[in-house]
Amino acid sequence: MTSMKLGMPINYAGDFRETINNLADFEAAGVERIAVPEAYSFDAVSQLGYIAAKTEKMELQTAILPMFSRTPTNLAMTAAGLDYISGGRAVLGIGASGPQVIEGFHGVKYDFPVGRAREHAEICRMVWRRDKLDYQGKHYTLPLDKEHGGSGLGKSLKIINHPVRERIPMLLAAIGPKNTELAAELFEEFQPILFHPERINDAFGEGLAAGKAKRDPSLGELGIVVQATARISDDAEALHNARELVRHHAALYIGGMGARGKNFYNTLAQRYGYADEAKIIQDLYLDGKKAEAAAAVPDDLVTSMSLIGSRSEVAERVAAFTEAGVTCILTSSVAPTHQERVAETEVLRDIFGG
Repeated sequence: MTSMKLGMPINYAGDFRETINNLADFEAAGVERIAVPEAYSFDAVSQLGYIAAKTEKMELQTAILPMFSRTPTNLAMTAAGLDYISGGRAVLGIGASGPQVIEGFHGVKYDFPVGRAREHAEICRMVWRRDKLDYQGKHYTLPLDKEHGGSGLGKSLKIINHPVRERIPMLLAAIGPKNTELAAELFEEFQPILFHPERINDAFGEGLAAGKAKRDPSLGELGIVVQATARISDDAEALHNARELVRHHAALYIGGMGARGKNFYNTLAQRYGYADEAKIIQDLYLDGKKAEAAAAVPDDLVTSMSLIGSRSEVAERVAAFTEAGVTCILTSSVAPTHQERVAETEVLRDIFGG
């Protein structure tokens, strides 16, 4: 029914080696992309390097490397290195994260996320083209001269090795209007979170339209990558349990990620049309009532952003994601055994049209 890519995220809280040993089964079942998160856990890049040696065709996405903890040039070198060892399979996913992580864990000031994202993209592409780095931006100056605090000894250099590709796909994780606009203008792919396909225009329509109006045609069509919990079953208890996992995950973000007056995910839920529910979820969560917060997550939101139900119901959800312009779904199967998760992946691949 669609040529949408089937991807899979790695859970950084699990047994990484066991997960990777099972990856060949998922690759054979039709998974086309693997995405490794970072947050404030183990770094994603070393794990993707290991995965590159264990797989043959899967795209390897960083999901997501925070911009503030790496210079643009370091990100470009990292992506070029991963692209080299994998034979051209890297996808560089970057994002701003948030002040709680950037300032709390990295000790770096969280400022100008949209402007920094633009300069990261521009500098990365200069590196991959092997241009000599002569860049004067608002946030980054290459070489760093005396006027901007350098010694004056910096040289305009280009990367020594020849990258496999001069245009490695870049993805921007974004949910705010300005970041969404930038993703649509300058990046190959856009990755929102807690994605409700029927409400895409309410939450992202204005930003996507403004960005696409300025988009260079050489970038091609904007890809949209989303993450969705999957459970295909006719067993009512299994489906209930899967929806409860989604409910608690949504409550964590809408209620607990960020401060009461500064929570990007809570604002997203409001743009979806759940303003009253978003306030209730946050109040309950921040008061320590996590179960009650999860129970307050609207059923419609849980159902809409998931692939949970009978095969026909999941096929309907896939059609809704396709209609919204989604080009890759990173599916997290919550079936209880490896064999069931592989079988579920095969069913999804069939529904996706592979």
